[in-house]
Amino acid sequence: MSHVIVVGADGSPGGTAAVEWAADDAARAKAPLRIVFAVEREPYRIVKYPIPDLGDALNRSAEKVLGEAETTARKRQPDLDITTEVSQDAPAVMLRAQAEDAAEVVVGSRGLGGFARAVMGSVSIHVAGQAHGPVVVVRSSPETTYGEIVVGVDDSTACEAAIAYAFEQAGLRAGTLRAVFAWQRPMHAYMPELDYDMDEVAAMQRRIAADKLRPWRKKYPQVTVIEDVYTAHPVDVLTDASKRADLVVVGSHGRGAIGSAVLGSVSRGVLHHARCAVAVVRP
Repeated sequence: MSHVIVVGADGSPGGTAAVEWAADDAARAKAPLRIVFAVEREPYRIVKYPIPDLGDALNRSAEKVLGEAETTARKRQPDLDITTEVSQDAPAVMLRAQAEDAAEVVVGSRGLGGFARAVMGSVSIHVAGQAHGPVVVVRSSPETTYGEIVVGVDDSTACEAAIAYAFEQAGLRAGTLRAVFAWQRPMHAYMPELDYDMDEVAAMQRRIAADKLRPWRKKYPQVTVIEDVYTAHPVDVLTDASKRADLVVVGSHGRGAIGSAVLGSVSRGVLHHARCAVAVVRP
């Protein structure tokens, strides 16, 4: 990583966990940390019943949140290069813009203010689906460190950026990478009149997974890689693997242009159910 790591702060427990996660990742990557806060004025605007301008009060609140977040980050990693920033844009717009020059964007899974709708609210879906680069959604500060990164692998090009990010994370952490390839039997495989060699299909899936990982194994020879191939739904397998992982990395297969249409069903499902932090990486 060579660019800044951006984290959204809002004063909530989820936001604090995101700041801690981002601070640790910035320290590992030797990258600067930028802590950002989005001032949402829209909830206070009632056209029929105007109220006094709350700009100063909102800005003071933002500075307080950012100050506390910076203290949290410095307590965690004293030597970090940290900057803070207040934005007047909507949270999703601001975070998507921040992603343009960031190595990754980190948000908490549930918040109180500008980031309150994650995991599955409009902000996290919008940012994870449209931001250029990894978006990490942090549920809470982990009680246990497992030293394992999990990445979802499939036969599409959409997972290649996720694999690259997962190898980089495993390398920075001196950890193990568990590559999970899950595939489901096609419905017509159960039709007795069709001659369908499922053993051959399974062998082909294992070859696909090995081929996807081979160039990254060469680039990161120090990373221990475990290849798991399952006949199951990817969300189920990745969710189970998340119970023993520090991070689950998935690609985004979405095809739409706005909102939830951009985030694929697997990444959405993993965000819903994973027990650890989740990184969604667009191709």
